[in-house]
Order: sequence, then structure tokens, then C-alpha cells
Amino acid sequence: MKRNILIILAMVMAFPMIGQDKGKNDIRLSNKEMANVLYVMGQIHPDGFTLDLNTMRQPTEGLMVSYKETQNSFSSKSIQKVLKHARAHESYVGGWRDPETGLYYFDSNRPFAEDSLAAALAFARENEQMIVYSNKFGISVKSNYEQKDIRIIYDCDMGSSTDDLFALMMLYRYMDMKRCTLLGVVVDRMNRANADAVDVMNNYYGYPDIPIGLEQFGVKSPRVFIPYHNMAYARNIEGQPLFKRTVGDDGEYMDGYKLYRKLLATQPDKSVTVVSVGFVTCLSRLLQSGPDEFSPLSGVELVQRKVKEIYLMGGVFGDSFEHDYNFTAAIDYSLKFFELLPKDIDLCFSPGEVGDPLYYSAKQIIEDLSWTDVHPIKWIYQFLVEDKFQKMWDPLAVINAVEGDEAIHQVSQRGWVSLTPTGETIFTPDPKGNARYQLPGDAEWSDKLLKYIRLMTIQH
Repeated sequence: MKRNILIILAMVMAFPMIGQDKGKNDIRLSNKEMANVLYVMGQIHPDGFTLDLNTMRQPTEGLMVSYKETQNSFSSKSIQKVLKHARAHESYVGGWRDPETGLYYFDSNRPFAEDSLAAALAFARENEQMIVYSNKFGISVKSNYEQKDIRIIYDCDMGSSTDDLFALMMLYRYMDMKRCTLLGVVVDRMNRANADAVDVMNNYYGYPDIPIGLEQFGVKSPRVFIPYHNMAYARNIEGQPLFKRTVGDDGEYMDGYKLYRKLLATQPDKSVTVVSVGFVTCLSRLLQSGPDEFSPLSGVELVQRKVKEIYLMGGVFGDSFEHDYNFTAAIDYSLKFFELLPKDIDLCFSPGEVGDPLYYSAKQIIEDLSWTDVHPIKWIYQFLVEDKFQKMWDPLAVINAVEGDEAIHQVSQRGWVSLTPTGETIFTPDPKGNARYQLPGDAEWSDKLLKYIRLMTIQH
């Protein structure tokens, strides 16, 4: 018996190297032999594995979800049940160790294409499974999330750094998974080309009717880090537009603060989450606004009544006293925002240092978008971007807003945040305060989060 186990172990160790072509291997094992293989796989892969019973290899692509029928299978007798189910279905078996009980579980798995995350998550929820596993990125995506009514207004400085585009992309993906509703997009960087870029994104991702507001009196000529604002006007070799737009060249965009007022007026009290990843010019003008055709309330009253929380990309905390770019670029507006914002609205800041380790290279981006020849973000990286990487600052605010604090490495204690006239953010701890800020994670956490953003990018 010991000799048989050693032979099987040698076979298992060789499986990843066998049959590199797409055909099946010639290995034929009985159910008893296969059960021993799975047991050995569990021994040499304590962190988990997935095995294709047809090829006897571990897949490197695709998403895996376990069937409900084979859950709680951890005994030798259960392995036979898992094998029977797997062979009657897609012939994938997975294993994982529960760190709390020390038990090693085996499951029959259903594979999904790597670009079918929404379908995989829906299947996982139907089968009462906690996760979807990505073979390509080696990460698990939580599926047993509480489906909350999260209503978001996304406020960005589109047209400079491409992380605004990826944050917006993630909001579309969250809507695909029915995890949030994007009420509207406010562009706080002046120039209609920046709003046109959002129009392209809305259309490309299947949400052409999401309203867009544009700042009319904000920061004059702010710094442009990556000049991609002409993406909306890209054309093919025949001179035809590459990307659809709803507003078009002759349409008009509502002033940013006006769109805020229009959207907020129609929402239930304390129901709106604002994700602000650029300047706070439109928010400041909103707070300074008076009654209009959308609401009899002042801006402060409207925000206090309708807004529940604001997630902001910005702030410098800890021992460092440095200027924050987003707040300093429009310092007068920023000071007014901090002065007028009602103190009962929760704030969570995402400092730049949290996103600094999340480098998304041009090579990775183009690879992850290889499923199509025509894509607005891919086009930017093929023809406009000289800087060959992008730090994923802005998606952190979106992830935090939709998935909660558990998706973030750690957040600070509560306190109050004030802004100095020179742009420093000062945090004063107080358990009754309305503000918190994200803390940077280690290399492993940063790597997993970047892989998660990449997984969302390849969906289509």
C-alpha cells in the first residue's frame, strides 16, 4: 500500500508537466486510485488546489465555483462522492484546508471563463458558496456579500491620470453584479473633452444613460499627468468615430453642482454615497448653492438630508505634513468644502500612500484587454500614454465605498480632519469624529488588490 501511494505521489508531482498540448493524457485511474491522488494533492497543496480529471493538470485559467451538492466533504468516503459528481459534470475537483477546523475539504467545481465574474458570482450565491476562485490570478473573490442599496455619485477629475478610468470601470462592474447603482458622474476638471471621455465609457460598458455633469468654474489649467482627453474623438482609418457617445458634439452637459442638486433631490434621505477622487470644486459649489428648480433646500441642507457618506481620494496623514494635491490645486474651494460640510456625514480618506504600491503597467493593461481590438482604455495605452504605468489610487475609494472596510487593509480610528490654508490635512483623534482614513497594506495585500482590479478589467 505504501508503495502504491508513493507511485501515485510521483504521478501527481508529474501531472503539471504532462500533456502540455490541449489533448487529454493517457492516464486512466480507477476511482480508488483517483481518490488516493486527491488525498495526496491535499497533502502537497495545503493552501488548496484545482485538478482537471480529464487532463490531470491544474488549470491556469478560468474561475472556479464549488457545487452545493458536494460541500462538507472531508472524509475518504466523501471523496468518492465528490469524484462521482465531478465526473457526471465538468470533471473538476478542488480542495482547500479550513484553518479554523484543520479539516481538508474536497469539492466538485464548475468552471467559468475568466471574463465571466458576474455569472460565476451568481452561481456561487445560488450554491451557497462563499468565494469564486481565479486560477489566473490566484485570488478569491467574496460571493456571500450582503446586497445593499448603495447609491453612488462618482466625482472625478477625468482627463489626467488613468486611475479615474479604472475606478469608473469598477463601478460599471459592480453594477453588473448588482452591488451598487451609479446615479451620475460629475467631472470636476473643466473642458468638455473630459466629460466626453465619460460619455464614451458609459456607452462602451453598457450604461449610456448615466447622467454626466461638468465643472464650469473650477481649477484653471490644472496639471495634466497623462493627456488622454482626446480619447473621445478617436477615429478608425476610414475616419469614422471608434467610440459611441450619447451626448455627442452638439449636446450640453449640466453644470456639475447642478447635477448634484438634481440627483440628490430625488433620492431618499441619507441614502447617497459620494465617491470623490478629484478636486472638491463641484462639492464646494454645491454646499454654497441656494434653492433652485430642483430643491427648495440650500446646498448645505440638501447635502445634510440626502448624503450618507463621502469617500475621498486624498489626504496626507501620520507624522508627515505635506500638501495634498487634490485639495491644494483648488485650495479656496477645498477650504470652503471643509468649512461647510455637515459634521454628521461620514468621511473616509484614501491617502496616496495606500495606492502607491499598486502599479498597473501598460503591458499588463494591454494584456488584460486583449479580448478586444477596440477599447477606450486600451486605445489610450496604445497611442497616448508615454508614462508606462499607472498607480491605482482612485479605485481604492470605489472599492471601500462598495465593499466596505473589510476590503481595505485597515482604517484609522475615528477623528476630525481639518485643512490648513496651505493644503495640509490635519487629523485629530476623537471617537465621536466623522472621519477615518485608510492605512497602507503590506506587499501581499497590495498584490492581491491589484490582481482584483485586473480581474475586473478583463470582464466583458
